[in-house]
Amino acid sequence: MYLTADDLTAFRQAHPQADTLDAIVIDLCGNAIGKRLPISQAESMIKGGTPICAAMQLVDVMGNTADPMGHGFSNGDPDGMARPLAGTLQPVPWSGGKRAQVLCELTDAETGAPFWYDPRRVLSKVCTEFEALGVRPVLALELEFYLIDKHRDENGRPIPCAAPTHGRRETQGQVLSLAKLDEFEHIIEAMQDTARAQGLPVTTVISEYGAGQFEINLEHQDDPLMAADHAALLRRAVQATARAQGYDATFMSKPFPGESGNGLHLHLSLVDENGLNVFDPARADGEALLGHAVAGLQATLHEAMAIFAPNLNTYRRFRPDEFTPVTRDWGENNRSVAIRLPPCHSGAARRLEHRASGAEANPYLVTAAVLAGVHHGLTQKLDPGDKHTGNAGAEVDESLPLTLWAALDELTRAEVLPAYLGADYLEMYHAVKSAEFTDFMDEISPREYRWYL
Repeated sequence: MYLTADDLTAFRQAHPQADTLDAIVIDLCGNAIGKRLPISQAESMIKGGTPICAAMQLVDVMGNTADPMGHGFSNGDPDGMARPLAGTLQPVPWSGGKRAQVLCELTDAETGAPFWYDPRRVLSKVCTEFEALGVRPVLALELEFYLIDKHRDENGRPIPCAAPTHGRRETQGQVLSLAKLDEFEHIIEAMQDTARAQGLPVTTVISEYGAGQFEINLEHQDDPLMAADHAALLRRAVQATARAQGYDATFMSKPFPGESGNGLHLHLSLVDENGLNVFDPARADGEALLGHAVAGLQATLHEAMAIFAPNLNTYRRFRPDEFTPVTRDWGENNRSVAIRLPPCHSGAARRLEHRASGAEANPYLVTAAVLAGVHHGLTQKLDPGDKHTGNAGAEVDESLPLTLWAALDELTRAEVLPAYLGADYLEMYHAVKSAEFTDFMDEISPREYRWYL
């Protein structure tokens, strides 16, 4: 589970130029935080960890603590110990080979136990629920992002990027354009090379609908924790590589009004103890099991919306006729629904695609909430209703909380998620995000002055 001295020795032999180490912890918002230390201290870190403020996994998107449930100022703001995880010690290509990074688990300094509010620990707890069913989740996360100019306009807004091949700013997207990939080839290839150097199994890259918008896919994993690790670390790699190339990259859901939003889509199947896909329609119960899983996601979509869409901007994605779900519908090969069944070459590849999350959402919590819905549907044998054909996004389902305040309110009334993610964790999450929202609303926007002054 944790990195060993032999792992460290092998890495230093392969990367003798690395002299510093980034110890990374993923916080509640899905951001990579931590500390940078001399790699000579890595051996002592392996033995007992390195101290990091325990409340840092409970900060809001700006790094502020609201002292949720007495964690922070109230308990003296103690340190935890960040323990490096096995298999995550990797080079940092954008440092010129001078730095390494390792993903860590934050543990109690006295007991050594992982903190219950670590997002990885929340996901791990949900994963254990599938053991009694004799199935194992296999999944991958897709991430969309925009390349943008490293400068902002006079109002702090992002500026569309200019392609390095011709220097003209992007004005519109061309979905699946190979020409766009050619124009940004140097940057995209650098991102792919960086990801692979860090053990992140990237696959397909496509040009998306927005101007300067792209999507990078990851290979499916039969370990949900690993799949979420890949997504969290890929975001860091993409943004750091973009900066090294003179650009910025953003996973903000809606950086440009009128342009396509950035989503985080989760593809999921379940395999039995023999590694066979239980959603395979060739099985007598394959379609029924798939339907139950979908129905569980439908039943929990409103409860989990504050996790899938964690900030005010994320809700700007949810508009009719924009291939972002505004209903609970499911359907075959239909991008207007919340749960899509992609076409597949064989029954062994049968899977569902969950399309509700914004690209900035915490991949561990998104995965945990999706798995909770799937497990709930399977155990309760829920019925998903008929598959939708045509445009499911023409009209908004009013039962879905498509504002942050409504979603946070639904989270307090959740009936299914507390049994999976933990009632205490949901209370903690609600406290952090509510405080973040309150802080956000303290600033008066220019539009308020234009409209109401």
